[in-house]
Amino acid sequence: MRGWLKATIGLVVLSGLLVGADRIAVGLAEDQVAEQLVKSGRMSQRPDVSIGDVPFLTDLLSKEVGDLRISADGLTVGDGTHQVALHSFKARLSGVAVSNSLTSAKVAKGSGSGLISYPDLAQLLPPASEMVPSAGRLPVGANARLSLSYGGPGKIKAALGPLTVGEGSVHSQGNTVTADGFQLSGVAAMVAGLTSQKVDPVSFTLDQLPAGLKLSGVTPQEEGLQLSFQGDGVTLIG
Repeated sequence: MRGWLKATIGLVVLSGLLVGADRIAVGLAEDQVAEQLVKSGRMSQRPDVSIGDVPFLTDLLSKEVGDLRISADGLTVGDGTHQVALHSFKARLSGVAVSNSLTSAKVAKGSGSGLISYPDLAQLLPPASEMVPSAGRLPVGANARLSLSYGGPGKIKAALGPLTVGEGSVHSQGNTVTADGFQLSGVAAMVAGLTSQKVDPVSFTLDQLPAGLKLSGVTPQEEGLQLSFQGDGVTLIG
């Protein structure tokens, strides 16, 4: 009876040590992945990384981590000319194949989201002089940009200085975002001497998206434009 009790206690202690070692290994691996994401250029700043699989050490030996989650705030994205902040970025990556040293990682499937504020979104659009013919006649500066805000489901509102431009739509194809459907108010069109109130569609293409994912959609929210990301067969590190 005493031998059985000692063996049981020994197994419990050993299990605790193994669990502790596994959790330490997870923490070290999460730090390593976060560091490698920055070094490889997949993230503009160090993210928080969470490895969900338990036990981790057996997954590492098999060179596949089933589930990886990444989050960060204040990442930057841009169109090659302007860089703006991407807030509240979160991504879930599954089927992550890694090397023993965690210096390379490939993802079978990934998805994520992030938010660009409306003031930052306006910085990615061309100035008024490129969007509106004869904009120089309007009471705004030559380099003035649209002021953007939430316009309801699927819509954003725009203004050019004190002049209303109305509501428009924002949609994406690949990594390119297009804003269209805006119209100057009758007063603005008259001041500018325009026969048409329509504002030409404008587009920008985002590059170096986080974690190697691609843009899959955009949705106007009250806080800004929400970006959705997806990726299959993504090289995460290496």
